[in-house]
Amino acid sequence: MTNTTFAPFSRLILAENLPLLQLLHPKQYTRVVGISLAIGLTLSWIVVGAGIAPLWAATAMTLLILLPAGVFKWRDDARRYGRTVMFLSILLTAQGLHSIEHLIQWTQYHILYWTMRQSNGLLSPANAEWVHFVWNWLVLIFVLLLICGGMRNVWMWLLLAVAAFHAVEHTYTFIRYQMILRELTAMDILNVTAQGLPGIVGRDGWLARSEWTRGTWICSIPGLTTAVRLDVHFWWNAIEITLLAFAGHVALRRQMQSKPLP
Repeated sequence: MTNTTFAPFSRLILAENLPLLQLLHPKQYTRVVGISLAIGLTLSWIVVGAGIAPLWAATAMTLLILLPAGVFKWRDDARRYGRTVMFLSILLTAQGLHSIEHLIQWTQYHILYWTMRQSNGLLSPANAEWVHFVWNWLVLIFVLLLICGGMRNVWMWLLLAVAAFHAVEHTYTFIRYQMILRELTAMDILNVTAQGLPGIVGRDGWLARSEWTRGTWICSIPGLTTAVRLDVHFWWNAIEITLLAFAGHVALRRQMQSKPLP
């Protein structure tokens, strides 16, 4: 088999068995992505090494440099496959990067033994209650867009349930954050942050403290009322990205039966 015949054959096998990789592949923008990433990493190394900017600013700069290539790629996804598949491509990319950030936080805390306050990942300012609140509601909205666009399978329905509970969890912590912030302001305490409050699950969360659940079988579930907040949200995102990958795989395989991915 010659190289000219092997390349299309290999792409066909990739599309049939791993359609998500075929979807996420930057295709004609591969070189642009590579150059953008190289520029971003080089500039980040310079500005961090020279003390011009902190690590989070360099990370944000790299992502911004990569964004135009992503926008062009998603525009082509919409033309090739339709808006619903484009939404899937965007959500997979965004939630994948978000899960990597949580993995870095988990590594900082459990492997490097940094303190909880130090374990903020690469984008420390984004580790804020209002960011978590907005992000997880956007994820839920995107999941609903996928379902409305026809991506319906058991994995997608499970993802909807998990994403909804995750959004509720961050709504609870965001409301608590605002309430405590107002109390601190009323007492003229302005130099104390209320970030990192426990939510519904985890150590000191609502389930652990509520008289309705305290001492019941719910509290015997490993980690549900004992895990620290960093672990709780690591697993929230690990479950979400796993369900999204399964849901997207099944949905794309079904679509390929009627129209193969180009």
